[in-house]
Parts: sequence; C-alpha cells; structure tokens
Amino acid sequence: MLSQILVPMDDSEHSSHALEYALENFPAAEITVLHVVGVPSMMMGEAVALILEDDINDAAADLAEPVFERAWETADDYDRELETIVGVGHPARNVIDRADDYDTIVVGAHGEDWSRATRRFLVGNVAETISKRAPVPVIIVR
Repeated sequence: MLSQILVPMDDSEHSSHALEYALENFPAAEITVLHVVGVPSMMMGEAVALILEDDINDAAADLAEPVFERAWETADDYDRELETIVGVGHPARNVIDRADDYDTIVVGAHGEDWSRATRRFLVGNVAETISKRAPVPVIIVR
C-alpha cells in the first residue's frame, strides 16, 4: 500500500493531471507537491531573479505560491490535504534527491510548454530523467 506520494508540479496542465491522478487513485496516501524554481531557461530569468534576492528561500516560496494555490484548489475538490515543498535548482535532481522519502512519484508526461527539442536541449525531459534515475517507482501521467 502506498502511503507517501511525491507529485512534482510546474505551471503545466500535465502536472495538474498528475496531481489529479494521485488524488483519485491513492485516496489514503499522504501527497506532497514539490515545485522547483530556478529552472534553467534560454535567458535564465527565474534563476537570475533568485540570485538577485536577499533571501533566496523567501523568493523561491513566492514564485511557488501560484502553483501551490492551484494544487490546493485541486485537493479541495477531492476533500484532501496536501503538503508542499519548494526546491531550488534543477527539477529532476530535486525530485530524485527527495525520492527515498516517498513510496512513489507521480509526474506529468511533459513539463512547461516548450518545444520538445528545446526542452531536451536545455533541461532534458524531466519525467524521463526521473523515471530512469529514481530509486522508487514512477508513474508518468499523460
């Protein structure tokens, strides 16, 4: 029986579907939503913004808030509660580093809406990397 599930979320519909899947299929499990900020991009915008802040953790929490608000609204629809965690840096690495604390990871098939080639070039396919390297089972939701 799965009791601890990690759901990495970004601003994509795919990550929202992953959370819905976890809530529907694991009603007794504790679900933790992880949002990672400072994701590498062409202009390094979010990462640079964090570097310029006096308190990186507070700035990261502020950037994660819209994702968590959407996650809490979804959990409310299922009459469930969520834990939330903010990570800083590379998404796949953050997920893999935390994986041992969970029974499984439920992740969306694709992240942000970049072209497939651009996403692979810049950050790789996060779901693919997690599925290959995580020490726990990974469910990829389309």
